[in-house]
Amino acid sequence: MRVYVPLTLSGLAEAHRAGELGTGPLVAYAVTPALREWYLSDDIEELEYAALNRAALASLRLLAADPAAARRRVVVAADVPDGAATADPDRGLDPAALGEVRVAGPLPLAKAAAVHVDSADAEADVSAAAEALAAADGGDDDAQFVVDGAEDHELLWYATQEIPNLV
Repeated sequence: MRVYVPLTLSGLAEAHRAGELGTGPLVAYAVTPALREWYLSDDIEELEYAALNRAALASLRLLAADPAAARRRVVVAADVPDGAATADPDRGLDPAALGEVRVAGPLPLAKAAAVHVDSADAEADVSAAAEALAAADGGDDDAQFVVDGAEDHELLWYATQEIPNLV
């Protein structure tokens, strides 16, 4: 199963040093039944892209909580055995938890398939989105427009061999 783990650049640097994304349980995003129902598509590539975008939003939340972090969203795509990632059935239909899974054990960085990171030209929009996130969560439409502005930037794809250059 492919999971998408939200991080920051400093979190990616720590994972690179430690050789793992964390000891678990980790919050990640994947194609879950609730995500399939919400997205209304049978195309697995579209569903994977939706899960990646959910992880990118979670990365934005990490940035909002850490003002010192570089203002670039980071998502690590990793493969885990089926059953290693589970969705909470009680939160399955919660819009904030769509695609959310928990990865039980440690997740070695060697299981990573790719890293997705914002380009440098997205930093201003990502920074503004991180600042506006709390207001957007509170229902402020103008703040939601700012958050959506970060989502207009596609995350760039990097091979795992490029992680040292990213951090």
